[in-house]
Amino acid sequence: MTTTARFRVQGMDCPSCVSKIETAVKRIAGVETAKVGLQSETLTVEMADAARSEAVEKAVTSLGYKVARQATAVAPPQSANAVAHSGHDHSGNAHDEPSSEAGHSDHGEAIDGPWWRSSKGVLVIITGAMTALAYLDHYILPYGSKYAFLAAALVGTAPVARRAFMALRNGSLFTIEMLMTIAVIGAIAIGATEEAAIVVFLFAVGELLEGVAAGRARSGIRALAKIAPQTAMVETPSGLVETPVAQLALGSIVVVRPGDRVPADGVIVSGNSALDESALTGESMPRSRGEGDMVLAGSINAESVLRVRVDKPAGDTLIARVVRLVEEAADAKAPSERFIERFARWYMPMICVLALAVALVPPLLWHAPWDVWIYPALTLLLIACPCALVISTPASIASALAAGARRGLLVKGGGVLEAIGKVKHIAFDKTGTLTAGKPVVTDVVALGGTQDGDVLRIAAAVESHSSHPLAVAIVAAAKEKNIAFTAVDSEVLPGKGLKGEVDGRTITIGARGRLNVTRKDVLARASELEAEGKSVSVLLAGDQPIGLIALRDELREDAIAGVRAVKALGLIPIMLTGDNRANAEAVGRILGMEVRAELLPEDKLAVIREKSAAGGIAKVGDGVNDAPALAAATVGIAMGSGTDVALEAADAAVLNNRISDVAGLVRLSRQTTAVIRQNVAVSLGFKVLFLVTTIVGLTGLWIAILADTGATVLVTLNALRLLRWR
Repeated sequence: MTTTARFRVQGMDCPSCVSKIETAVKRIAGVETAKVGLQSETLTVEMADAARSEAVEKAVTSLGYKVARQATAVAPPQSANAVAHSGHDHSGNAHDEPSSEAGHSDHGEAIDGPWWRSSKGVLVIITGAMTALAYLDHYILPYGSKYAFLAAALVGTAPVARRAFMALRNGSLFTIEMLMTIAVIGAIAIGATEEAAIVVFLFAVGELLEGVAAGRARSGIRALAKIAPQTAMVETPSGLVETPVAQLALGSIVVVRPGDRVPADGVIVSGNSALDESALTGESMPRSRGEGDMVLAGSINAESVLRVRVDKPAGDTLIARVVRLVEEAADAKAPSERFIERFARWYMPMICVLALAVALVPPLLWHAPWDVWIYPALTLLLIACPCALVISTPASIASALAAGARRGLLVKGGGVLEAIGKVKHIAFDKTGTLTAGKPVVTDVVALGGTQDGDVLRIAAAVESHSSHPLAVAIVAAAKEKNIAFTAVDSEVLPGKGLKGEVDGRTITIGARGRLNVTRKDVLARASELEAEGKSVSVLLAGDQPIGLIALRDELREDAIAGVRAVKALGLIPIMLTGDNRANAEAVGRILGMEVRAELLPEDKLAVIREKSAAGGIAKVGDGVNDAPALAAATVGIAMGSGTDVALEAADAAVLNNRISDVAGLVRLSRQTTAVIRQNVAVSLGFKVLFLVTTIVGLTGLWIAILADTGATVLVTLNALRLLRWR
C-alpha cells in the first residue's frame, strides 16, 4: 500500500527546476511517482511508506532548494460551543506539522520582496562589484586584472557548479547550470577570463530576473487568497472575541462591521447591507443582502452591521476553492508547453553535440588551432540554454489564469485556456443561462367580466400552497401588487393543474393544453401569448374561463449584449434547450441566434458532437442538468456563483453569471495564445540568429549570454502584461 506525501518547495523559477526535482525524486527507491507544481510550489510524491520522506527532502535540498513537508491531515473543526469557551488562540496555526525546512538555499528563490535581499540579488551584487573592480584594476595594474577577472568568475560560478554537479548526481546531465559551468571553465582554460567573468555576471542577472518574474506571477495568484481576512469577530457568551478564520467553527455567529470583509461563507441571520463582491466576481456594483441571504468570504460590507452564521470552513469557501483550482490549473501543462518541453529535450543535447563537433573536428581533421575553435564551441553551449523558450508558456498561462480569476473567470488549466479561443461555436442552454431561471408574470387577461386584480387574487389563493415555479411566480406577483388573498386548500389534478374553492366557486388552474378549453377567442389570445415565448395558465370557474395568466422566464439583463459580443468575435451562437419550440424560438428571435428546441439529453449530445467535428464548440450551461453536454463539448463553461457543481463539473466557470463574460473568456484565451506565440518567436528567433553568427565567428561569449538573458527578460515581461488584462 502506497502513501502520498506533499511538500512545499521554494526556489523554483522555471520548468527546468521542475524537471531536475522530479528526476531526482523518482530515482529514490520506493518512490512511484513525483509531480512538481511550479506555480503552487508543491511536490506530491507517492511512495512505498512514509519513511521515504526524509530521503525525498534530502534529495531536493541537495539540489539547492528549500523543502518542508506539509501537513496531510487537518484536525476536525470544533463545535461553535467549544470555540465560544476556548478564548482567543494565539498559536495561529496549531495543526500544521513542524517545518523541516532546509537552511539557506544557494539556488535562490522566487523573489517577492526587495531583490537585493534575495540570495540571487546578493550574488549579482557580488559578481558585479568584483567584475567592476577587475575593470578598474585593468587600468591601474593591467597585468593583475587577469587574476581579478578570474576571481570574479570563480566566485560567481561556484554556486552554479555546485548545483550542476548535484543535478548530475541525481540523474540530470543536460542542465543549464552544467552548460554554464563547462563554458566558464573552458573560457578560463583558454585565457578568456574577462569574458568568463562577464558571462557569470550576466547569467546571475538573468537568474535574478527569472526569480523576480516567478515571484510576480505567483503573487498574482496569492493575491486572491489575501482577499479573505485572517481573523473574525465571533459572538461568545463573554462578548466579541477576535478569532483566526482557520479556527471558526461551523454555526458560529460572526459580526461584520461596515468596511470589514466577510470572514467566511455563510448566511445573514440579522441585518441588511450592500456588499461589494467585485474582488470575487468582478461585479462592480454592490449588491443588497439581507436576512437569509448567502454571503461570500472576502466581500466588503459597505453599509451597516451584519451578523453572519458560518456555513463553510475556511478551506472550503468560494475564494479558497478558487485559489486551489487556479493553482492546480497553473501547474497543469498546456499543449504548447508540452510541445516546447519535448523540443527543448532534444534541442539542448543537439546543440551540445554541435558544440563538441565545432571544438574537435577542425583541429583534428584540418589541424586548426584549438583555442580558435574551442571559443565558438563554448559560445554554442551558452546558446543551448533554453531558458527563454521553456519559460515563455508557463509564465503566460499563470498570468492569464490569475487575471481571469480576479475578474470572476475560472479556467482549469492551460489546455482549456488555449482551447476556448479556438472553438467556432458557442452553445447556450436557455433556462438559467440565457434566462434568469425564475418565471415572472408578464400578462394578466381578465375574461367574462372579471377584473385583472381578481384573476391574480383567485389564482394566488389556489396556488398558495404549491411549490411549482409557476405557482410561486403567481403568488409573488399578487404580493408585489399588494393584492390580498386567502390561501385555500387545493387538490392536485394529475397532468392538469390545481383545483380549489374560492368565493364559493370551484376554481381550476392549469396549462391551457391540459384543460378542456374550447372558446376560440380564449384559445386565440393564449396562442398569441405563447408565440411571444410565454407559458399560459388558464383560470376556470366551473368550466368557464375567467382569466389567463402569462408567465415567462425573462432574459438576463446582459443576454442580448453578451450574445452580440460572442458574434463580434466571429463565433456562431446556438441555443440548445428542452423547452417547447415556441418559447425557445421567441427567445432566439430576440437574441438573433439559431435554436434547437425540445431536445432530450441525448439530442443535445448529438448536436455537440456535430459541432465539435465542425471546428469545435464550447457549451455554456448551469453545470447541473447540462453535465453530459458540458463533458462532451470541446470546452464546458458553467454559469454559477461558485456552486460546487459549477466549479467542479466544467472546464471553466463564469462566477458572476454574466453572459458577456463568455466573450471575455474567448478574448482572454486569444490574447494569451498571441502572447505565447510572440514569446516563442522571440526565443527561437534569438537562438537561430546567434547560432548562425556564432558559427561564422561574429558572436562572443558575453554576447551569447546577453542574448539569452535579454530574450528571457523580454518573454517574461511580455507574459506579465497579462496580469493587467481586463
